[in-house]
Parts: sequence; C-alpha cells; structure tokens
Amino acid sequence: MTAALVLDDTAAMWSEPVANLADRPLVVLAHGLGSDERDLFSLVPVLTAGALGEAGAVFASLRAPLAHGPGYSWFRTGMPGLPDPASAVEATLAVLDWLDRVSPTGRVVMAGFSQGGALAVQLLRHAPERFVALGCLAGFVVEGGADPQTDARLAALAERPPLFWGRDPADPVIPPSAVDRTARWLATHADATVREYPGVSHSISRQEVDDLAAFLAAAITRAS
Repeated sequence: MTAALVLDDTAAMWSEPVANLADRPLVVLAHGLGSDERDLFSLVPVLTAGALGEAGAVFASLRAPLAHGPGYSWFRTGMPGLPDPASAVEATLAVLDWLDRVSPTGRVVMAGFSQGGALAVQLLRHAPERFVALGCLAGFVVEGGADPQTDARLAALAERPPLFWGRDPADPVIPPSAVDRTARWLATHADATVREYPGVSHSISRQEVDDLAAFLAAAITRAS
C-alpha cells in the first residue's frame, strides 16, 4: 500500500551518514506534538553513552509530516488522547514507507515521545515483524488506529517485539482514559515493560532515557 503522506527525507537528522548504516542497528526517533526532529536528537549523546553505542547503533530522528504551530504533528489532533485515527494510520504507513527507502538490513528499533510514542505503538500494531523493540515515552494507544483484524493478528503472535512504556503517573497531558486504554491494550498485545517516573510531568527524565537505552540495547543483543 502506498502511503498518502511522505516524510521529508532531507529533514531527518542522522548521527552518521546514512551510507554508514549497512547492517548496523538503526534507532528511529519520533518527536511529540508541535516539536521537530531536533528534540529527541538532542538525546543521542546520552543514548550512545552505554550499550547502544557499544552495539554500533545509528540514530535517525524524523520530522512529522503535518505542520502544527511552530513545529509538526504526526496525527491530526482531536480531544486529548484521541487523535484522528485515520491520520494515525497514514502516519504509520509514511514511516514504513520511509523505512522502505532507507532499506536497513540490520535490526531496527523505534522510540517516540508523546504523540511520537503513540506512533511507536502504531508501528507495533501494523508491522511488528520490522522491529526488534519499541519505546513509548508518555504516549498511548490510538483508539481506532488499527482495525480489529490487525490487532487480533498481533495478539495471536507467539512472540511480539518488546515495548517499553514509560510515564509519570500524574502526567497532566495524557488523560486517564488514554492511560487506561493503553494499559489494557498492552496487556494483551505487547511484550510490555512498564516503568513509572513520578515527578517528570509530561517530559522525559535522565533515568528514563538510561532505562530506555538499556532496554533497546538488550533487545538488539537478543536479536543478533
């Protein structure tokens, strides 16, 4: 299926030239609503300080395709925690289309913050075979972001990619309804590791970044 949206390849920020990727692990980063590719790319020095760096990972931070205020959005917005589901599917296909163009031959992991975390869950739903692990930081499951048959196929898999879900239990941005929906969904559709970081609000702490890096590095090592 051809993606209705196309990501701007020239906007992606790479830790190394894409020509160096070859069969090395690829870590894809997705920013939150109203931000851009520079946001999570600022975490690359921290992410590479440990096992991810030792694994030789190459990082790519993507720009969402829809303009939103001073930055960009992956999905058309609605009520908090309830973005437009059709646009969530379009963004998912756009990222998969971007991966087709990059054509990584090594292991691929995906991590995103807030709306970018919701995008990571979307990718798990639609293409679990393409990722060895995913990270959802302060994100959620999009209601209607996949049809029941797609979710049922994921739930029936004997092995699902591990997914890291980190959040502040008092996050003021993601509503309790979205948190509850996500917890229920992950329990039956993902190999989920759930961590809470009280006091970080709708943000990411250094401890969370370190935990995510260790989680992704372990998944890359297991898949090698």
